Amino acid sequence: MASLRFDGRVVIVTGAGGGLGRTYALEYAKRGAKVVVNDLGGDAHGTAASTSMADKVVAEIKKAGGEAVANYDSVEFGDKIVQTAINNYGRVDVVVNNAGILRDVSFGNMTDLDWDLIATVHLKGAYSVTKAAWPYFRKQKYGRVISTASNSGVYGSFGQANYSTAKAGLIGFAKTLALEGQKYNIFSNALIPTAGSRLTETILPSEIVAALKPEYVMPLVIFLTHESCTENGQIYEAGAEWFGTVEFYRSAGKIIENATPEKVRDNWAQITDMKNARNFKPGEIMEYMMTIMSEKESKKENTSSGSGASSGLESAAIFQEIGKGLKEDQTAAKNIKAIVVYNITKNKEEVTKFVLDLKNAPFSVYEGEVKNGEKANTTVTVEDTDFAAIARGELNPQKAFMSGKLKVKGNIMLLQKLTAVMEKQKKAKL
Repeated sequence: MASLRFDGRVVIVTGAGGGLGRTYALEYAKRGAKVVVNDLGGDAHGTAASTSMADKVVAEIKKAGGEAVANYDSVEFGDKIVQTAINNYGRVDVVVNNAGILRDVSFGNMTDLDWDLIATVHLKGAYSVTKAAWPYFRKQKYGRVISTASNSGVYGSFGQANYSTAKAGLIGFAKTLALEGQKYNIFSNALIPTAGSRLTETILPSEIVAALKPEYVMPLVIFLTHESCTENGQIYEAGAEWFGTVEFYRSAGKIIENATPEKVRDNWAQITDMKNARNFKPGEIMEYMMTIMSEKESKKENTSSGSGASSGLESAAIFQEIGKGLKEDQTAAKNIKAIVVYNITKNKEEVTKFVLDLKNAPFSVYEGEVKNGEKANTTVTVEDTDFAAIARGELNPQKAFMSGKLKVKGNIMLLQKLTAVMEKQKKAKL
């Protein structure tokens, strides 16, 4: 297979004077890219500056026959870093937000300076560099952005409240840029690297730092920023030659009407049950919440429209079970695409109606008239006790129909489909 080349591309790597950044810069140049090697040349705590680190990497690249230019600005001045790319190469195609510092201290002892410096380098720095590159990305309809997050930002880390907060912020930053940039062919992803560096030296034993080579992370960054890669808005992790992806999941949860702290307590097991947890894509979570609100409103309307007419009817409990079955498995009824109305009678007098809406998702069962101006595809009239007998399997539906106990208007074939659905749900037989 063809190698992933970057000929004609211009890549900015921040914090490229050592560790991961240096490794990225060398590999990009090896693959044909023109590289802006940015590094302030400071220490791990962000308290010094020197041009030597960036110069050294540029020299390495040029010695190997590649093209590179050094930049010594702090990442908070991203416009200057991007301008270096424009002045020297006329464009910018890739931004790797890699620069970082540590100021580890327990939260009780943390100073404003500890907090602000971390936020400035990690958050403001990624914002500033990417913001300056963004107009060029949009104009040329091409751009690739990597924002370096951390496991600390996902799981937390003792003594790193400042660092973990900034890294978690970069995940949200990467995901939002993905949404806004996609139509311009600008793809953005977050990276969680585990590699030996001057930063990880403070939290990992020296022998582990030595074993976690930056070269073991580099292949993922190169792939994600290549023009052939269309991954967007994701979180990827790499270290020790292991590569993976990270996603956030939420439980199915529970709707609690008229919630109180006590009701939350009493339903805690279901609220926190991750058995049916799912990952949401951009935009899906709001759609899901709107569905929940719609279900709650529908329940209120059903209660008011029912007027207690079903009280004492055997069929009411059966329709309740059918409704529960639909909530648990909407897919079972997806092929029916119809509205079925049951006129429930007692002593041959109609007492209430139950509507099975298997046409409009989310499918539902409610008491009363058909809503929203819709019309029933099939209407069934049946005595309450006969319906209960059919549901229990004591009365054959065909015999009930032939004897006149089950009267049907409209599409009678729908009842056969509906019977199969209810048998599959094992809630009731019609």
